[in-house]
Amino acid sequence: MSIQEITKVQELIYTTRVESVMAVNVIVVSPSMTMSQVKDLMRDKRISGAPVVKDGHVIGIVTMTDVIRSMEGPGLHASVTQIMTTEVVTVLKDAMVADVVNSLGPRGFSRLPVVDHDGKLVGIVTTGTLMKSLLLQMDKSFQKSEAEKLYTYRASHIFQDISSDDTSLTLRYFVNERDFDNAGKASSLIKRSLQRLVVRPQIVRRIGVAVYEAEMNLVIHTDIGGEIVVEARKARVNISAVDHGPGIGDLKQVLQPGFSTAPEWIRDMGFGAGMGLANIRRVSDLMKITSEPGQGTRLEMVFNFGPEVIAPKT
Repeated sequence: MSIQEITKVQELIYTTRVESVMAVNVIVVSPSMTMSQVKDLMRDKRISGAPVVKDGHVIGIVTMTDVIRSMEGPGLHASVTQIMTTEVVTVLKDAMVADVVNSLGPRGFSRLPVVDHDGKLVGIVTTGTLMKSLLLQMDKSFQKSEAEKLYTYRASHIFQDISSDDTSLTLRYFVNERDFDNAGKASSLIKRSLQRLVVRPQIVRRIGVAVYEAEMNLVIHTDIGGEIVVEARKARVNISAVDHGPGIGDLKQVLQPGFSTAPEWIRDMGFGAGMGLANIRRVSDLMKITSEPGQGTRLEMVFNFGPEVIAPKT
């Protein structure tokens, strides 16, 4: 299996929350409006669609296609509620951008209303707002990387200054179940630590994606959380994600892309799409998972990169 390289943009979509890329000044449609009024609104605001909102909650969505459909059918005097699409896919403001990308592209949506935990509309994400925000995040990331250079220099000397036959550095992170507020924190800290050890950026990105997916599995699927352990050596990084949760009965099934055992309320939040293990296998050099019902799960990942990557000669 070939290892897919991770670009900076791909790294960002796994580490950036939706609230950082959404537009907050959302143009909305009232359910009492007619399609003629919707047409005028879209023309004046130069938009091609808008959520239909009642008492702060999204009850539907109308697009320019709906305007044309009303012209060909009941006419522009028809009410919004007659024409709008009522099955609206939304995303939580604290979901990761990766979940938005999965919905915007493959599922054919051009916009996603963003809601808070009370279900109220707080923003909207479109392909345009997403691209603009990612470019801004890349610029900020570049400036931040410049400030990190001093820390990187100090940390990289760990492997140069200590004499042993085989030096390794162990990092340990505890992840709580259902802690969506801090989901992604461990993977961010691991990435920063590896960057300071001068692990090559391409490898750090691959590790970032894999650890994020493993971290989300601990948040979503365990009863008492778990821990992620990173062992950094000169030639490779070994990572394990271990929990003592309910375990997995059919490992072949959970390795199939798109298969998910996440409850519906978590899927409604934009998580648990069933791509986690598939993504880990895609970006890692070796992935091994062992599990038994009632005994928990152990996920091991290996990233090889040769002896000159960590702590190069300075």
